Amino acid sequence: MDGRPEPLDRERDLRERVSAYPGTLTYIDLIRRNKAESSLLIALMILLGGVVGALIGGAIAMGATGRDLAISATLGGVAALVVASLGALWSWFGGSNAILRMAGAVEVSRETDLELWNVVDEMRIAAGLPMPRVYLIPESALNAFATGRDPSHAAVAITTGLRQRLTRDELQGVIAHEVAHIRHYDIRFAMLMATMVGLIVFACDAFLRGVMRSGVRGATRSKSGSSNSGGGAAAIVMIVLALALAVVAPFLAQMIQMAYSRKREYLADAGAVELTRNPLGLAGALRKLADDSEPLVERANRGTAHMFIMNPLRRDRRAHGERSSVFSSHPPVRERIARLMALAR
Repeated sequence: MDGRPEPLDRERDLRERVSAYPGTLTYIDLIRRNKAESSLLIALMILLGGVVGALIGGAIAMGATGRDLAISATLGGVAALVVASLGALWSWFGGSNAILRMAGAVEVSRETDLELWNVVDEMRIAAGLPMPRVYLIPESALNAFATGRDPSHAAVAITTGLRQRLTRDELQGVIAHEVAHIRHYDIRFAMLMATMVGLIVFACDAFLRGVMRSGVRGATRSKSGSSNSGGGAAAIVMIVLALALAVVAPFLAQMIQMAYSRKREYLADAGAVELTRNPLGLAGALRKLADDSEPLVERANRGTAHMFIMNPLRRDRRAHGERSSVFSSHPPVRERIARLMALAR
């Protein structure tokens, strides 16, 4: 027993989810809704970064004896910006190739697998995109992902298990989902979100370290009688604020990042229906993906898990496959299937 509901219970729950959607629902409605929600999440992430910067700046100004702390925090902020920028540049120019190498993906030519190549070609023509590179990942698990900084430098990779198990319509649905990610520039947006999370975490950590070092020095000076009580109180306030930022800000940033990832999965599902005009193809593929007894992709990790069409980590798959969580990188699979089935009514 893996803790999942029995098949009859799952089918009953799926029918209830489908019936909850209006009969007039179209993929255009889903695309419009998820684009708006994704834009809101990006705005919230940028706002969170601004709030963190404002709080840090205000805390620095509040310190009566905080010159050293101000220098430390400023240097920490500059260092965070530099590191985040370098990380973004690396992801921009070399990230996709590194991810494909980590996955052990092998490039496929037209001669190697004509059907797969033709399916990718059909979907990229429907999307009006250049032909992406096509890769196979030598894994029995069922999964797929897309990567690349833009449509001209994109790649689609699927596992050999997925390639062998799906019908042509189901394969077309999965490939359309990945092409939709490319079409929507999801990799670029994901890079922005990851950079913002990294910057917020780095800035909070640098601020905390600077405050703690300054607080220790302030306490030492207070004991020697060279510091007034006002300065000591300000140092205590900044230490408390730094501790709160170090815990709360990264937590909120990761929540926003995961929420954004879930919305982009819904958006790619709707985008796949726009390209194929066949919601049942992707719905059937997701059913097989959800029932995969060996979901683990050996070379996947938490840094790349959000890229796959289904979470490739077994423990995370159990957590988000049946219910949603603020730290799930993917929405519940039954909810995804329900949305697709609602479009087929």
